[in-house]
Amino acid sequence: MLARRKMSSGELAQKVGITPANLSILKCGKAKALRLSTLEALCKALDCSPGDILEYRPEE
Repeated sequence: MLARRKMSSGELAQKVGITPANLSILKCGKAKALRLSTLEALCKALDCSPGDILEYRPEE
């Protein structure tokens, strides 16, 4: 979604109000939890739905 919106990670982090390091954790799939307020802010900044940026991966 970042590429589609022609937005940098730093710009997105600033719009959402999180650190670039926390955004990187989210992007890499290493986050153990995600606040709904953060998800909402990401969707607003990227003009998308949660299903556009989330993917379910079962643990092995």
